Amino acid sequence: MHEGSGKMLGRYKVFASRHLDETHAYMERGDHIFEVSPREADRLEIVSHLVVLPNAKMGRISYGSAVLTAARGDGPEQFMINFPLRGSSELANKKLSFECSPTRSAVTASTDGYVMRSVADSERLTFRVSKAAVMAQLAALLGEQPTRMLEFQPELDFETAQGRSLRRQVQLAIADLDEAGPERSSHLMLNMYEQLIVTGLLVNQKSNYTEALLRLKSEIAPGDVKRAIDFIEAHLHLPITLADIAEASGVPGRTLLEHFRNHRSVSPMQYVRSARLAKVREALVRTDFNGSVTEIAMEWGFNHLGRFAFEYRDQFGESPSETLKRGRGRK
Repeated sequence: MHEGSGKMLGRYKVFASRHLDETHAYMERGDHIFEVSPREADRLEIVSHLVVLPNAKMGRISYGSAVLTAARGDGPEQFMINFPLRGSSELANKKLSFECSPTRSAVTASTDGYVMRSVADSERLTFRVSKAAVMAQLAALLGEQPTRMLEFQPELDFETAQGRSLRRQVQLAIADLDEAGPERSSHLMLNMYEQLIVTGLLVNQKSNYTEALLRLKSEIAPGDVKRAIDFIEAHLHLPITLADIAEASGVPGRTLLEHFRNHRSVSPMQYVRSARLAKVREALVRTDFNGSVTEIAMEWGFNHLGRFAFEYRDQFGESPSETLKRGRGRK
């Protein structure tokens, strides 16, 4: 990816400076800490390029000098992928530390924060995307709402077929965006490339949903699971017990539990709760919804609002109020 990197996103330059004070101000606007040692300050030459996508940002940045950048982890919930183009860096967060180079990097979550120490004359591409957008794309691939928060394997190896595939998808997006330029990069185009990269991330980078995505290609759930799901979806407004679901499925409860875990990675009752959360979300994103989060949560049986809010964020990557705000913003 380093070939011709000087031209990548070249028409999307947003900042360039050799002055430390200006650089501090620019980095602080993005909620980043920036440090450079006195002996490196004369080499500072920051150049930043940025494309803003519907739910993501893709940028190229170089510093000239060796620098330290950091994020506290208290901003919007996002996934971040670094694509080093030149030089190397050490990235550390609350959980792990990684050596990043043009052959290997990392997929990290913003909630873990990070500190990155980059050597002089290094350059990288960065793709940041909201967790909510990734969860929505995961739901589209699965054909149903995810039942637990997505967690990626952090290590990203560009020397594997999967790593090369993800990098090619980013290269394709950048090549077309470069040709179009800011004035011809329509919302439709930006959305298309965002989905391309997010889908590539989900398909190529190992996660706690990799097996579920692979099973979609090779397995069909047994009839008892389908009968159980049909029953659940038709009775979500009513109190449902495991005995009710087992009776509708036509198999003993123990068998149903095993089949659900094998084919849905959750128990039937976890599926019920997830499906009700999905119904809440469907209401919140409607442009004609005029109720409150509390009202719709209570309607679908969530009486403990604190636990409801936690489970909703865990499943969809954003709070119920954030979903409601986005829905009303489309009016």
